[in-house]
Amino acid sequence: MTTPIVPSAASQAYVAETLALLGDRDPIEILAETPAWLLERLGSLDIEVLRTPEGPGLWSLTQVIAHLADTEIAQGWRVRLVLTQDTPPLHGFDQEAWMARFDGANADPTEAMLAFGTLRSWNLPVYQQQSPDDLARVGHHSERGPQTFDTLRRLAAGHDLRHRRQVERILARVG
Repeated sequence: MTTPIVPSAASQAYVAETLALLGDRDPIEILAETPAWLLERLGSLDIEVLRTPEGPGLWSLTQVIAHLADTEIAQGWRVRLVLTQDTPPLHGFDQEAWMARFDGANADPTEAMLAFGTLRSWNLPVYQQQSPDDLARVGHHSERGPQTFDTLRRLAAGHDLRHRRQVERILARVG
């Protein structure tokens, strides 16, 4: 028997804030439009601008793109597990550890953008082509407890919106 996961207050706040960013918007629309949205804003910027952090201890645009590519890997894995296994474990990941370990600050922004766009186009049909029963399937997130496929999909779209805000904020500062 699995020990129930009790989400922390920080985890609960993250979920609530991320879902609030999405609100009543269609998550599929957000998920579909984000790669083009990013390319439109970042595609013509110089490498110096892309690699300039928002501030001390904060991410650059390159790091945001690298994080989105990393997250697309993790999310694609999670939703596939939920759709193919009964109540699978869904592991969280330490985004700062991934950023440091895989050198997101020095990633090639073009490669990161291509990876994100390719992974998203591969994952989008998985998000789109699900039945009401599929939307109700549950996985157990290591930090957030039970989450339905629909919640995972909505969180992915809200996560996009969170980082789109971050991109706008960085552009206002360094662009």
